[in-house]
Amino acid sequence: MTSLKLWYFPTKGRAESVRLMLKDQNREWEDIAITGQTWPTVKQSCLFGQLPKLEDGDLILYQTNAIRRHLARKLGIYGQNEKEAALIDMMDDFLVEIQAKYIKLIYQEYETGKEKYLKELPESLGRLEKILSSNKGGFLVGSQISFADYLLLSLLLYHQVLSPSCLDSFPTLRSYLDKISSRPNLKAYMQSDAFKNKPINANGKQ
Repeated sequence: MTSLKLWYFPTKGRAESVRLMLKDQNREWEDIAITGQTWPTVKQSCLFGQLPKLEDGDLILYQTNAIRRHLARKLGIYGQNEKEAALIDMMDDFLVEIQAKYIKLIYQEYETGKEKYLKELPESLGRLEKILSSNKGGFLVGSQISFADYLLLSLLLYHQVLSPSCLDSFPTLRSYLDKISSRPNLKAYMQSDAFKNKPINANGKQ
């Protein structure tokens, strides 16, 4: 039996970048889906009253980014040296900012703020386009995939649903998405029912 257990709601949400990472790195884990009926009880047991939760043997972690960094160290995808690790952290922090804006839109401002959000989105995408264009290694940092790339992958997938044409003016981002999505383990996962049938967000907006 696997020692990894990921507790989250039956959605992609914040946990999907973790799933993408584990799938691509060929690590088995148990997905434990917390429904609305069981959530009140589970919430009382969570350190901060939030999910996701990761069990790695006798280590229990909360907070998505702490989980992602722990797994990145464990899986050897946190850069090849201290310089790369620092740059990966920097890139990841920028992506977390984009993710926070996306979550705010989906859960708080979808009806009133979507037009403004999509108008401002090209600024962030343009920065990512420039970053990827300047790195000949093909990833956000260096020549090997890092945990930050999986967050970028999930964000690009989400935004393509939100605005199917959002990458039309960003060929490097488009090429990056195609390349990462074509990695064998990720391609198989994204073609699976487990991926296709899982909603992005809990409120049904996407």
